[in-house]
Amino acid sequence: MAGKALRDCCTVAFQCFSNYMIKYKQTARMNAAVRAVVRMGIYVGAKVYFVHEGYQGMVDGGDNIKEATWESVSSMLQMGGTVIGSARCKDFRTREGRLKAAHNLVQRGITNLCVIGGDGSLTGANLFREEWSGLLAELVQQGLIDEEASQKYSALHIVGMVGSIDNDFCGTDMTIGTDSALHRIIEVVDAIMTTAQSHQRTFVLEVMGRHCGYLALVSALACGADWVLIPEMPPEDGWEEKMCQKLSTRSRGSRLNIIIVAEGAIDRHGKAITSSIVKDLVVQRLGFDTRVTILGHVQRGGTPSAFDRILASRMGVEAVLALLETTANTAACVVSLCGNQSVRLPLMECVQMTQEVQKAMDGKRFEEAVRLRGRCVSYALFSNFNVAVLNVGAPAAGMNAAVRSAVRVGISEGHKMFAVSDGFEGFYKGQIKEIKWADVGGWTGQGGSLLGTKRTLPAKHIDKIAEQMRKYNINALLMIGGFEAILGIMELLAARGTYEELCFCVPLCMLPATISNNVPGTDLSIGADTALNAIVETCDRIKQSASGTKRRVFIIETMGGYCGYLASVGGLAAGADAAYIFEEPFDIRDLQSNVEHLTEKMKTGIQRGLVLRNENSNENYTTDFIYQLYSEEGRGVFDCRKNVLGHMQQGGAPSPFDRNFGTKIAAKAMQWITKKLNESYRKGMKDNNSACLLGMRRRAMVFQPVVQLKDETDFVHRIPKEQWWLKLRPLMKILAKYKTSYDISDSGQLEHVVLRRPKESEAMAAI
Repeated sequence: MAGKALRDCCTVAFQCFSNYMIKYKQTARMNAAVRAVVRMGIYVGAKVYFVHEGYQGMVDGGDNIKEATWESVSSMLQMGGTVIGSARCKDFRTREGRLKAAHNLVQRGITNLCVIGGDGSLTGANLFREEWSGLLAELVQQGLIDEEASQKYSALHIVGMVGSIDNDFCGTDMTIGTDSALHRIIEVVDAIMTTAQSHQRTFVLEVMGRHCGYLALVSALACGADWVLIPEMPPEDGWEEKMCQKLSTRSRGSRLNIIIVAEGAIDRHGKAITSSIVKDLVVQRLGFDTRVTILGHVQRGGTPSAFDRILASRMGVEAVLALLETTANTAACVVSLCGNQSVRLPLMECVQMTQEVQKAMDGKRFEEAVRLRGRCVSYALFSNFNVAVLNVGAPAAGMNAAVRSAVRVGISEGHKMFAVSDGFEGFYKGQIKEIKWADVGGWTGQGGSLLGTKRTLPAKHIDKIAEQMRKYNINALLMIGGFEAILGIMELLAARGTYEELCFCVPLCMLPATISNNVPGTDLSIGADTALNAIVETCDRIKQSASGTKRRVFIIETMGGYCGYLASVGGLAAGADAAYIFEEPFDIRDLQSNVEHLTEKMKTGIQRGLVLRNENSNENYTTDFIYQLYSEEGRGVFDCRKNVLGHMQQGGAPSPFDRNFGTKIAAKAMQWITKKLNESYRKGMKDNNSACLLGMRRRAMVFQPVVQLKDETDFVHRIPKEQWWLKLRPLMKILAKYKTSYDISDSGQLEHVVLRRPKESEAMAAI
């Protein structure tokens, strides 16, 4: 639906559009959601209100409920916490309190609520909605409102977004604030690891998670911890001995042990396992110098991550669209994330399943609790094959986490793992050696490629590569890389008819790893999130540098080749006014229009503007040209500065998302390789789809045959022909106050929560 049609529809359907309810718990990234809902609400022609201090502000009324303006949410993206406040509210738990809240809303004509909070806040909102007609009748009876107002505002509509660093809400893969909390944890762990290695110490880290172990589990994966304790999976009796036996391997060369403990960790009998208990256990049994670090509320604060900003912006817009489509009979819904897609689920179905998790834990049904938390299944194929791992193309943060995961999962399944240095160039030169469990210790947090990587393609050296595969008896290849890896696996596939070493029974699997996110067959690539965070952090600092100065516009050049992902999504996360990319051609008229738009914004009091340009967006309209154009046309209103970010986007320690993504995707790839090897070698099954790319497609991880990717690829410009993130570009423009249309054809529809039952034949993986 075009933007104008959407606004017309909204004008008829809504006299007013509602406000935000935020529970007392803060997350690092509520502000991005608030900003998105406010600006999308204004875009569709609605009035938007802030409710300060959560439900307490709604009960108290007065100045706690204020109309929001476009400018009132400016400069919010980089701020942690919530600028409109949050508070506990006992009054709202009583009918009298909810009656006051209803009166305050009716006085302002508010009948639509966007609630950002946890399951308690959302449950309270749903109760408020169910009681609404009764509350209005009582207000009429008391003479506080008339019958006309009661009829006019007869229905209350609710849409929720989950804000919780614990990621403890069923129905969504990620809640607002979780990724930022992981950033805080990993920053601390990375800092601790340096001193721990220097002094041969064991560190016990306690992270938040009273009832949910997500932060502990994922941070343990992301930092390569030796042991993790979470409430949903209490260790078996005798865990103390097993843990100490695992930690004692330090005496054989390792200088560091990391133990992650969720604050709610328990044993099988319900007894708490605290960080101090774990420390005393290690000291008494092993005599190791052990320290405890309790991270506490540092996990809730700080600057929100790029992933959180993008997620909150997408959820906020989806929440507005959901409210636009509600009717008197529409159930309250919550906007959720499934894979890479926004979905709408009935609020109370999600709340009830979340509560079922706690009931299962209280009843010591821990396997059921784990199953309710997410999608995990079982798989048991153990083999004895030789599998080679290599990195191809440019380095990307998270590659090392993927290699570590592949090596350890492969060894655990009985394979002999081989590491190939310097990609295909090292392959044909024979730079191949067996890599063992301990060799990849500490790799998860390392940036770049410890195996080494080059852009060399295999076609010219295919005979030597086949010779090396024969020499080392390589039965399968796992390639981790970007566009060169796609080209490489296609060249290997083309050689199958000539070389027996590359026949159909040799699985070829590729994992996408590139900051450009330009690989066909996947929505996301390892390394892109780290690059986005580097861009956003730099843009935040650059914008901050202009504080207190005259009005200024910054022109920032990003990497990406011909792919505009970094410029577009980085622009959305950083609050850019424009992003120039190759996929959307632009001319001098577009540049002039953007200058005029910024000029008007500056005249309204905005101090800073931000414009991103993808490095290959246009061969003539270079960064220097755009800088000079803006400088000349903005003379007297604003001045300009430019910055080319360069290879800083490619370096640095991987983000928690990339560490976790690399770890999970590599584990799933190794399980697929094991399955294919068993089918082809042991069962003699011929499989023409034994060369695949494993990628994220909308909601799921999918193995896609490489032969199918040829038609999806623009090989000249090294980009997919269709790219999902292009649908986010209108959103960036809307939030920057451009008059543009927004395509809602792909917006979420109300679905139901489905509890997936595990099957014995499926692989063990948490997607």
